[in-house]
Amino acid sequence: MKRVQAALQHFAQAVAAAMMAAMFLTFMLQIVVRYSARLEWLADRFPILNPSLYGWTLEFCLLLWIWLVFWGNAFVVRDRDHVTFDILFVTVRPAVRRWFIIISGISICTALVVSIEPTWAKFYILRLKKTATLSTIFGDWIRMRDIYSIYIFFLVAVALRYAWAVYRAVRFGVEEPVEAPAGQPTK
Repeated sequence: MKRVQAALQHFAQAVAAAMMAAMFLTFMLQIVVRYSARLEWLADRFPILNPSLYGWTLEFCLLLWIWLVFWGNAFVVRDRDHVTFDILFVTVRPAVRRWFIIISGISICTALVVSIEPTWAKFYILRLKKTATLSTIFGDWIRMRDIYSIYIFFLVAVALRYAWAVYRAVRFGVEEPVEAPAGQPTK
């Protein structure tokens, strides 16, 4: 089980890294085209550098950013990587901490699952909207719903993560918080 979990974690990180690399390369392309656009003779000699061919780069970077944020938070960022305000949580007894996890986990999981259907209903209209410029590289099939569909994966993944935390709290209780030396992350 740990091997499968590690493989899935590496896959999720690789996908996030690939999105970041694609976004960086697209950004670099934008810079090259922006500064070469001032040299009209360059676009005449090398038609590939014609600035009118690169309107899609901004929308592509925005698409990658949306996907990177929701993919990363759903599959890459661990619970201990989040900023938490746990002053009350760490000062109470483990039994109370367990109930904090159960109540908050059920609340968050329920809210996320309940929001899936209304969100998808709003996305239904987006199936009709085309992107402004991405059709030049992806073709006419990509719709706005496709771009924002990662949000549904985010809702499901985070709901499952909180359901798992509730299961672990019910089944195994709560671990004592580990005090780390200054400057060191807790485990």
